[in-house]
Amino acid sequence: MDTAAVRALMEDQLRLSRRLRARVAELEDAAHAPVAVVGMGLRLPPAINSPEAYWEFLRGTDSALSGIPADRPGLRAVHDPSPGRLGRSYVDRAAFLTSIADFDAGFFGISRREARLLDPQQRMLLETSWEALERAGIAVRRADRLDVGIYLGMMTSEYSERNEDRSDTSRIDPYYITGGGLSFGAGRVSHLLGFSGPVMGVETACSSSMTTLHLAVQGLRRRECRYALAAGANLLLSGSLMVSLCQTRALAPDGRSKSFLATADGYGRGEGVGVVALMRLDAAEREGRPVLAVIRGTAVNHDGAASGLTAPNGPAQQEVIRAALADARISPADIGYVEAHGTGTVLGDPIEIGALDGVLGAAVRRRGTPLSIGSVKSRLGHLEGASGIASVMKTVLMLEHGVIPAAADPADGDLNPHIDWERLAFDVPRHHAPWPAELPRRVAGVNSFGMSGTNVHAVLETYEPPATATAPAPARLRRPELLVLSAKDPSALDHLADRIGALLRTADDARIADVCHTLRAGRAPFPYRLAVVATGARELAEALADRRAQILSTAAAGEPPRRITLRAEGPPDALAAVIAELTAAHPLLRDGQAPPAASPGHPAETLRALLTRLGVPTSPSDGPRPETTGGPGRQTADGPGRQTADRPAQDTEDQPAPDAAHGVARIELSWEAHGRRTTLPLAGPRPQDAPELLATALAALFTAGADPRLAPLAAPGAHFVADLPTYPFRPTRYWIDEPRDTARTGPATGTATGVPLPDSLAPEPLTRHLFDVLGDVLQADDLDPGLSFLDVGGDSFLSTLFITRVEEHFEVGMTAGELSLDLPLRDLLGKLAESIAATAEAGQEVGA
Repeated sequence: MDTAAVRALMEDQLRLSRRLRARVAELEDAAHAPVAVVGMGLRLPPAINSPEAYWEFLRGTDSALSGIPADRPGLRAVHDPSPGRLGRSYVDRAAFLTSIADFDAGFFGISRREARLLDPQQRMLLETSWEALERAGIAVRRADRLDVGIYLGMMTSEYSERNEDRSDTSRIDPYYITGGGLSFGAGRVSHLLGFSGPVMGVETACSSSMTTLHLAVQGLRRRECRYALAAGANLLLSGSLMVSLCQTRALAPDGRSKSFLATADGYGRGEGVGVVALMRLDAAEREGRPVLAVIRGTAVNHDGAASGLTAPNGPAQQEVIRAALADARISPADIGYVEAHGTGTVLGDPIEIGALDGVLGAAVRRRGTPLSIGSVKSRLGHLEGASGIASVMKTVLMLEHGVIPAAADPADGDLNPHIDWERLAFDVPRHHAPWPAELPRRVAGVNSFGMSGTNVHAVLETYEPPATATAPAPARLRRPELLVLSAKDPSALDHLADRIGALLRTADDARIADVCHTLRAGRAPFPYRLAVVATGARELAEALADRRAQILSTAAAGEPPRRITLRAEGPPDALAAVIAELTAAHPLLRDGQAPPAASPGHPAETLRALLTRLGVPTSPSDGPRPETTGGPGRQTADGPGRQTADRPAQDTEDQPAPDAAHGVARIELSWEAHGRRTTLPLAGPRPQDAPELLATALAALFTAGADPRLAPLAAPGAHFVADLPTYPFRPTRYWIDEPRDTARTGPATGTATGVPLPDSLAPEPLTRHLFDVLGDVLQADDLDPGLSFLDVGGDSFLSTLFITRVEEHFEVGMTAGELSLDLPLRDLLGKLAESIAATAEAGQEVGA
């Protein structure tokens, strides 16, 4: 082989080696890919329902402890202040949620019957999951099958014990299983919200929710899902676990976890639900999601053959912390704070501090800046299965605000004497303090150790935007913006409008593009709708407060608009000027291509393409101009049961109408909805009015029931924002009282309904009777005939029960499966009534 051939072979091998090294590095980076926290939803004691409220709590000094609520008689019944009494609990204080019975079942399409039997943990998981996704700007449309993974950690589900009556097994129905099982809690969220990613329930005792965080991070890194929800839930409903824990003296008699204090004598229990929404960091940046913090690494292990199943193992804790640091590619010297497990037990706290010292101590001593340590359990209680996620959310808020809250009160006395604090470079802060400026990075660790021996550690860091990120361009500060809101009922819409308006009254104009983008592209559309177009925060707030300034739907949107047509007439250069204004205001409409205005010969097709990108497919309008028209910012009434109110129109009355003969473009968008034809202009005398006219037309389409794709209206560099008010749920009480309330609950498969038979077998009275029977089955007082069976909370069990009830008196020509058809109840039950009437009439003829 000659020299040239050898050289060529070596160069080929070198190139291959470089490619292989690059591929290995790529795979290693993927295995350690950072994960972004993009949203949070929570219910923490006593009544903390938002991240903002949680941070206010953490900045204060109040404790969440309270006495046993009146609706927990099972806990009260087992209380005895004397420790050591068999079958008794010496604890009568914990961190209780003030309201766990209230739930917006209708929002999630759940019947009263099912809602009452659902474990409140599942109910709160549904609401907090929704809120976490809304805060991330992730619009949930059930039909979209979003690629979301659900990872739920829970220790117990005690609610079903309230429904137990072993002497009456006929009262057990399918919700006895699905309403309380751990797997069903995660599955119900995925089912009702229409997700397609992995779903699992996880139970590792006190580390359950931190284990879900680890699994969610791994699932995202392996691209098993696009988004992930890591969640935890815990409620104290039954006296059984309380008694068991008291028998082992695990609980503090006063109900408080005195983390790292000399007075530590056991842990205090607490309730809560928490959900964090996660994405790969690169995907979150690409989509403009709000990155609250970054999870750099996680790890999980087990104590193994320790001194006891429930006893903590220091060496195992060191191993899991080292593994998480390695996964995060973070040095121990970078850790500025650790949110400790910190239960306040005599045995656990010294072992945990020893483990932290074994891994971090030497590096902390070398750098000179002490490591701050705290545990939210000292104020919030130990949330057991949800404790890890509560600690993670606290750490996210600390990183976001750059503040380390006090971990102990100055009045709490000395620290735990079993820990050699003088030797350690650790600090348990007694006052709130800024993150140490000497540390180049803001990095924190979070511990969570399960009583079953499963240990988890996570490493989180403050998010630093890429260097390429720039401040909003001045052009973003003042431009007409379309703001849309929607809800499932009018009162919720009013409440949401009031909350958004209050936010806008104190908002900076620089935020408005992001706020409106989030509401347009990051929220799911509902039947009751409202839209305004204005320039600036104060103007938008005023428009929300003034009904005359709104394009408003006062009734459910119903059928979407039909026969949407586009008329575009005028000189090519005038039409091109309008197109140029639209694409300059909304660059995303170009779809990565050159400005479509470059095609002067086909301006109507160019406009049609722009509207198609907005989800508004149109056809040409060749007929006469429709009579129903509206000027800029003005919309006319468009059908029974709806209204639109005139906005203060721009002064166009004295100006000539757009006229192709005078060199002005005439562009109109028309559609048919609710029995009327509506036309709005997309161009005025000045081409620069086109973006506002387009926004007004889209507002009118939205409130008429269309679902345009509004994301392309985003200003350059727009991001989703996390601190907007979330959906205002309209809660109703659903609760199994003790002793068990038997009201309105017939046997699961019984036949007594209390619904009288119809006076005749004519279709109309039969239909009314069927509505009454279905209402009795669903335990619903009033059914909307325009909703489907699934919309009102129907499922396979209830459809079978309904058909069984009807068949007691009539021959039914419909299967249970047919009830799941996407038809309004008026049509579905009307069809069934006609079938029953026809069958009865045929039977009478045969008998004659």
